[in-house]
Amino acid sequence: MMGGVPPLKPAPDKVRAALDAQLAVLDEPAYDGPDNAGTMLGACVPAVLRAYERGLRPEREAARYAVRHLLDRLASTAPGRSVEVRVPPYAAVQCVEGPRHTRGTPPNVVEMDGRTWLELATGALTWADATAQGRIDASGARADLSEYLPVR
Repeated sequence: MMGGVPPLKPAPDKVRAALDAQLAVLDEPAYDGPDNAGTMLGACVPAVLRAYERGLRPEREAARYAVRHLLDRLASTAPGRSVEVRVPPYAAVQCVEGPRHTRGTPPNVVEMDGRTWLELATGALTWADATAQGRIDASGARADLSEYLPVR
């Protein structure tokens, strides 16, 4: 569990449907790998990134699964509640050890779009480059996530 919120555990059939929808938009064959949700969530990440790279808008559910999957991995590798990472409209998690907040907006907030998050989390984009390009809105003394990226 991370910050009191369990990681996303979607139904495998829903993940497969979202992944196959994304692959269809990319004119790629349907997913034929293992039927477990974790593997399919991981497969959503490169499929959604390929959509972005081709100038396509990713399928909403595939993007949501990809973003949430990597946010959950971040929260697992950097447990805590001192930083809130927001990727609207898909998801948000709390992570990083430190002073805990319980009400209102946390003192350390990081917000970005889905593409930026996926690129950061996979190592396709560095924190420094994303910050320099204005792709991250970060506030607070603990809002630099570079030591936790890419996620493992």
